[in-house]
Amino acid sequence: MSFHSVTQAPARLNRSELAVPGSQPQMFEKAAQSGADIVFLDLEDSVAPDDKEQARKNIIEALNDIDWNTKIMSLRINGLDTHYMYRDLVDVLEQAGERLDLIMIPKVGTAADVYAVDMLVTQIEAASGYRKPIGFELIIETALGMQNVNEIAAASRRNESLHFGVADYAASTRARTTTIGGVNQDYSVLTDALDSTGARATHWGDMWHHALSKLVVAARANGLRPVDGPFGDFSDPDGYTAAAKRAAALGYEGKWAIHPSQIEFANDVMSPGTEEVARARDILAAMKQAAEQGRGAVSLGGRLIDYASIRQAEVLVEKARQLQTA
Repeated sequence: MSFHSVTQAPARLNRSELAVPGSQPQMFEKAAQSGADIVFLDLEDSVAPDDKEQARKNIIEALNDIDWNTKIMSLRINGLDTHYMYRDLVDVLEQAGERLDLIMIPKVGTAADVYAVDMLVTQIEAASGYRKPIGFELIIETALGMQNVNEIAAASRRNESLHFGVADYAASTRARTTTIGGVNQDYSVLTDALDSTGARATHWGDMWHHALSKLVVAARANGLRPVDGPFGDFSDPDGYTAAAKRAAALGYEGKWAIHPSQIEFANDVMSPGTEEVARARDILAAMKQAAEQGRGAVSLGGRLIDYASIRQAEVLVEKARQLQTA
């Protein structure tokens, strides 16, 4: 390991993150009773300009009056390039800040964007006498944000997670797609002729792989949780599950749910399986025995395991512990 130690963000379950428009208060109670780990109440893209002010009032009332139990609560504010953002922070934090755990900042482009929000939040917390600091969730959804993702991830001690906002990212990079988080048949490779008939096979790829990989590295290098963003077709649970599995394979801890039906799939994919946890515990036990015998590696089930295996196993066991205590 490097001599530089990485400070980890607060350990929160972040398997599923349910988006709830602030302009749809009839959805709040269901969100509070849902199985989502985190609920973010939205003032940005899902709220029309004429509804912004009322949406703020709805969210303030909901945070104060609804029993959210132990639900982790987040507020997605409007972008820093709008005149809505400062009122989002001032009104909601001053009137309902004690129930907020996180603020979601959209379209983060530079580290200075995070600094600006941090300054305002810090002042509001101090003036209001809040003792619990509010964390930041940062959405990387522009080419500028992806270019600066490493600096953004390190921009504030409030930072807890990085999210990939695929729809706006596609628009920003002018990708030739209109889907939200799905696959693209044009992003594929064609094999050489397979036989004398000249038949060729087409293999689709994941056009978001580079962005997802870059974001997860920036997140983990700064102790943050990487979270995959929306999958637009909520009538396609198989497609959603496949996207969640691809993200999980890369190291993501969670995925957005833009519809309540997606929550259970996110929770399932992002939770370690019983067999995985059992094997992880076997690895830890085997390595403990090996260490007592002065060995740095050992064979388990026909495979070599060493000290790197310990770190991998500890991640799974810790996630299982979080689930048991949630």
